[in-house]
Amino acid sequence: MLQQDEQTRVGGVGRFKELLAVAVLPVLTGYAAIATVLATVAALATESKFSVTGVLLAAGPGWLTAYQVPVVIGDNELGLLPLALTIGVSALVARSAFGAADRLGYRTPRQACVVIGTVGGTHAVVGVAIALLANGAVVTADPLDAFGVPGLVSGAAAIVGVARRCGLLDVVRPHVDPAAIAGMRASALGMAGLLAASALLLTVATAFAVPTIQALFVTHAPGFGSGFGMLLLCLGYVPNAVLAVLAFLLGPGFTLGATSLGPVTFESGPMPAVPLLAGLPDSHAPWWPALFLLPALIGAGVGWTLRASSAAPMERIRSVAVAGAMIGFVTVVLTTLAGGGLGGGPFPGLLLPAGLLSVAAFAWIFFPGALVTWLAGPRAVSPAPDAEFVAPDADFAVDDGEFDAPDVVFSTGPGEFSTGAGELDGADVDDAEDTLDAAPGETSDAEYAADVEDQAEDVDDVEATADVSADSDTGSEDTAESATETAEPTPMADANAAPDLDAVRPDER
Repeated sequence: MLQQDEQTRVGGVGRFKELLAVAVLPVLTGYAAIATVLATVAALATESKFSVTGVLLAAGPGWLTAYQVPVVIGDNELGLLPLALTIGVSALVARSAFGAADRLGYRTPRQACVVIGTVGGTHAVVGVAIALLANGAVVTADPLDAFGVPGLVSGAAAIVGVARRCGLLDVVRPHVDPAAIAGMRASALGMAGLLAASALLLTVATAFAVPTIQALFVTHAPGFGSGFGMLLLCLGYVPNAVLAVLAFLLGPGFTLGATSLGPVTFESGPMPAVPLLAGLPDSHAPWWPALFLLPALIGAGVGWTLRASSAAPMERIRSVAVAGAMIGFVTVVLTTLAGGGLGGGPFPGLLLPAGLLSVAAFAWIFFPGALVTWLAGPRAVSPAPDAEFVAPDADFAVDDGEFDAPDVVFSTGPGEFSTGAGELDGADVDDAEDTLDAAPGETSDAEYAADVEDQAEDVDDVEATADVSADSDTGSEDTAESATETAEPTPMADANAAPDLDAVRPDER
């Protein structure tokens, strides 16, 4: 009822306003932010002329570069675009989509599609409009790329924004088994670990190159305005540099212009005079292959995280494989966005072999992770075989001349008999029972208990003969009679047994 009231409150005109806001505000905010940066740099630069019209016109292609749309400057294509801008506008779109879904009271995947479609469609239309308006200018863009790429980037950001609130994850979860879900969760930790290791290595290399960085600023960006513009340029390409270092750690390495850099390969060449690149080495070092320990340890950490995900070792290994596949896929996407051309000239651009990097990322995660999760995790214990039933020994208690036998069932094959409440059933056992009904003698309690045990052993002999033919039945009766002749007469507490007249004393006849 509350949800219906909330949807009624934002229905009609209110709903249209919210969707219009989520469609337009990220576009306008991003455009304004880029125009502000360009105006600041142009105003502070010592050798530039500030023009409001020029800044507004340049902000359009700048907005396209924020969404990773390659632009053409003259006859040269600029494909190496700063990922920091893309991260910023994606976060802005995701936050706007979440806020719109919250204000509209959207909770279902169908309602989430309305927000995602509105955001993606608006960015696609704005992108192609900018490309068409820039036709014939100094900086242009392909209308097809300007239509598709902003729509895909903004749509993906909107999905991230509304996924949890509108239950998009709940739609996928029933179709994915627990092993795959555990692997996906571990892949987030593994990817974060790889990026953190790359950022750490870039920070250390940059810290050792501080004098070189200062010299580059003084030489190529003198003055406050030029230095500020160079600083913004370096900050915009920091995510690209982190992914280049990731390519170095994984093994395939990267190529920047004529320079090829990897843990086992090195080829030197001219480098752009950008302070961000000051940490690049001038020669190969023999200790570089030791850096392979970093991705190996991260893969082992993924396996350690999944060590308790399942009791079956193969299920845990499958989770590690899912984590490696997800990390490989994310590596392909990020390195594809991070690389690109620089418009020709002596520095063709940054080349990141996305395919090789994907395979290397999977290998560094899967093999150490599978080994750790196999050895550190629990192992399935096979069920023990069914134990054979062993009948307990019958306890015979003698109390005031009474004979008690426990309720025990003896299996003899074709036939069976039981003892319960001091009675033995079976035709072959009656004769043995008669031996226990003899007249009481002058024996002591200890001798009497010993005789009872002897009679129990005779009963076992009778049991062994219960599964034979009729002729052997007769033999068993003879055996029981012979046992009766040799057994010493003992008292038997059977109130229903008839007295033996031959056993009565002469004086009682």
